[in-house]
Amino acid sequence: MNKVQVDILGLSVSPASNGAYALILKESDGVRRLPIVIGGPEAQAIANELEGIKAQRPMTHDLLRSVIEALGGHLREVVINNLKEGTFYASLVFEYTDQEIDSRPSDAIALAVRCGVPIFVSEEIMQEASFKPGDEELPDAAGEEAGEDGDEEEDELSMLKSSGETKEAEPQSASLTHRQRLEQELNQAINVEDYEKAARLRDELQRLTGE
Repeated sequence: MNKVQVDILGLSVSPASNGAYALILKESDGVRRLPIVIGGPEAQAIANELEGIKAQRPMTHDLLRSVIEALGGHLREVVINNLKEGTFYASLVFEYTDQEIDSRPSDAIALAVRCGVPIFVSEEIMQEASFKPGDEELPDAAGEEAGEDGDEEEDELSMLKSSGETKEAEPQSASLTHRQRLEQELNQAINVEDYEKAARLRDELQRLTGE
């Protein structure tokens, strides 16, 4: 598996996110960025370690690190290695063994920053779900299924045809205008580093492309 080392660029939250955060990963030797939506507790666990904030009592990821060390284990790296239906998957990779332990990316990264080990993302996922600042052309949607929206649009077009109205050009024109507006909003979100909003806009653009 080809993989790319990434660094944590930051965490972003939106009032409309219902407590979810966007964790932004940036490839170490490039400009591509990968947003992953994670929960509030996991975001706090990552942020606390990055900012050097120590809890009075061990938190979950601190405890896990202590258990690994007490048992003589050595975490070598964490890898975000799969993307299914919009959900990312990761693995913990240990030294001196071929064993890999399945993990949520948020937990894997929270552990990685505590153990001081590198974070990797498969090249396939980077090609599928990452973006570059200022990009107008986005990769194909990862795990998106455009069937339902596409079927609705096709049904509307069929009804127009059956009623004697031929307005095929109008939905296409409206779609282009909508796409241009979304692209502008995406670039603005990236410029102000609102990556959680950028991820949503990227997904909506990808759905339009799929239709």
